[in-house]
Amino acid sequence: MGFFVFLPLVLPLTAWPIARLAEQHLHPRTATRLLSGVAGVFALCSTLCLGLLMVVGTAQLPGNPLPDGWSDPEVRAALPYDEVAGRLAIPALFAVVVACTRTLWRHAARHRHAHQALSGLRPTLVAVLPDPDPYAYALPGRRGGRLRRTGRRPAWPGRVVVSAGMLDRLASRERRALFAHERAHLDGAHHRYLLAVRLAARANPFLRPLCTAVAYTAERWADEDAADALGDRRVVARAIGRAALVSRGTRVGLPGFAVGGPVPRRVAALLGPAPAARVWPPAFTSVGLAVWSAAAGTAVSALSSANSAVALFTVLRAATAV
Repeated sequence: MGFFVFLPLVLPLTAWPIARLAEQHLHPRTATRLLSGVAGVFALCSTLCLGLLMVVGTAQLPGNPLPDGWSDPEVRAALPYDEVAGRLAIPALFAVVVACTRTLWRHAARHRHAHQALSGLRPTLVAVLPDPDPYAYALPGRRGGRLRRTGRRPAWPGRVVVSAGMLDRLASRERRALFAHERAHLDGAHHRYLLAVRLAARANPFLRPLCTAVAYTAERWADEDAADALGDRRVVARAIGRAALVSRGTRVGLPGFAVGGPVPRRVAALLGPAPAARVWPPAFTSVGLAVWSAAAGTAVSALSSANSAVALFTVLRAATAV
């Protein structure tokens, strides 16, 4: 096992270069999926690493409920600095579990409360609220509790929520751009990517740059889909800029889903040419090298975690054998 058990904790650093380069050089759809997948794998591997270290650390605590053989010298010899790393992993893993559970609970609570607030409205694709404050957001659908008679789960459809104050401040084509942008969030299930990278960042703080990058690329993905739907990139850029300007300072209880991202960068991107829909960048470019580096780091992290898990399982099995 050796020092390889520590690699998944630090290998997320190899994903830092790709975060900014993917924003600039990859299609937003490709960047969102790539960064979310990389973040998810790194987070799972680092959490597994902490779990392996915790087993060793817990086995060395006095009065632990584990079998005596788990503190065998052969187990401690398989892990460098076992006394320090093993015991530090216990509170670290506990903090990861608490942070991820808290994030999931907040996400579910905001989502549930947002749907309850709209329960009195008709289940249309667009919900207009009589609120003078300007805001708009996409609310993903969900399924409720089982009905007593049929036993089925009623579905609440995803919908675009917009205030009357926002509609009053936008022209007709800008409203269409706004609806297309928010609908693109729902069609692309962007809330799942955002939740995945938030959980990954809670599991390993080194993944926070990827969380910020995915929040931006998801918005850019919706921008490009809206531009394709309207056939006019300038109208979408104008709608985004105006909506951001009039909603400045407005506080709305969003369902923990979408964020606006750096609006000037989004507007500048829309005023330029449409990004190429290339799935994988050329290898001998800056973004290509960053992608390959992140892919290599992800593969090494996964292999290190698997190797450590197999080695620790073998040692513990031998140590606890009768």
